Amino acid sequence: MKRHSHADQPAPRTSAGLWLTGLAATGILITLAGSFVIAVGTIARRVVTPARTRIRESDVHSVDTENGTITLGTNPDTTLPGRYGLFFGEPEHYLRLGPVIGPIGTTVTRRLETPVSGIPSRGPATFSGWYFSRPEELGLEYSAVDVQTPVGPAPAWLFPAETDSGRWVIIAHGRGTTRSECLRAVPVWRDAGYTTLLVSYRNDGEAPPSADGLYGLGDTEWNDVDAAIDEAVSRGATDIVLMGWSMGGTIVVQTALRSAQADLIRGIVLESPVLDWGRVLEFQADATRIPVPLRMAAIAAISNPWGRALTGLDTAVNFTGLDVVSRADDLATPVLILHSDDDGFVPSSGSHELAVARPDLVTFVPFTVARHTKLWNYDEDRWTSAIQDWARALA
Repeated sequence: MKRHSHADQPAPRTSAGLWLTGLAATGILITLAGSFVIAVGTIARRVVTPARTRIRESDVHSVDTENGTITLGTNPDTTLPGRYGLFFGEPEHYLRLGPVIGPIGTTVTRRLETPVSGIPSRGPATFSGWYFSRPEELGLEYSAVDVQTPVGPAPAWLFPAETDSGRWVIIAHGRGTTRSECLRAVPVWRDAGYTTLLVSYRNDGEAPPSADGLYGLGDTEWNDVDAAIDEAVSRGATDIVLMGWSMGGTIVVQTALRSAQADLIRGIVLESPVLDWGRVLEFQADATRIPVPLRMAAIAAISNPWGRALTGLDTAVNFTGLDVVSRADDLATPVLILHSDDDGFVPSSGSHELAVARPDLVTFVPFTVARHTKLWNYDEDRWTSAIQDWARALA
């Protein structure tokens, strides 16, 4: 029989050894938990923090000013039919782009509609749906006014109707952009007899910031549109339509649902609207492959008081209150929705569902191919006709 020496026996685990092992395991768990919390905070803050620089997701390959063309790298936006814009160069220029000319391969060549000189021949750029970047480009009478909001005076552009009828439209832009986004809508509303007010709101880079400097995703910004209603009424408005692009859609719907002046609101027009932040954030998390536990925790942090330490928000965002689809029964005014099934940023499912839930109030004009907030650019005639027909029926 083989004898076992003491060296063959496992060493007994002392209480000190067990304590050190437990301490190491606890340290690992704390480190993992800390990393998770940091990741959650990073994702949550990204949602509510206003962008101060443009994402350069396009590339200019060449500029031919003599022949009036510009060649870009291809992506789902740069190859679209229609008229668009491009932020390019240092100092930054805004260039108007016309239709695609020539074949599409790894690059696409478009008509360059802006006379420019002194810009680089290549480099990173930002493709835009604005087309118009300044109010004077419309060739219409306008004035700069200030709307007295709860956070201070917010600049706005006022385009008077040709004949004053008391009908006004107040238009709110989307997340990460400015009121220039809304200039495309001015001509159709002026032709319909409306005075148009293009507003800014807290934390958009033009209006004063809120105390926390962060987006409320519509949960706070609606107060600034409500203040714009006060401004319109003081100037003779008697019937008001609210219009919003993307997050601006959330903002104007919340204004209609919460304003003490809701009886003045005759209708709502929504372009590529965010109607349910939950599904939008899920869609974007899928696109960027953010794990489900992280995305769920980030949404919880934004929407609960305990998450304020992670997000920096003064007040948690009420996602339930912002879910217009689930609150469809609360709508009381006619709504026109323009949304593309190929939006690529805000899924159109909420628009479809709201139209089904309230066929008595909601007119839904679906698009395809067009990308987020670029419906006017892709098919200006159809976009314009949809608003004209709806406005005529409303009147």
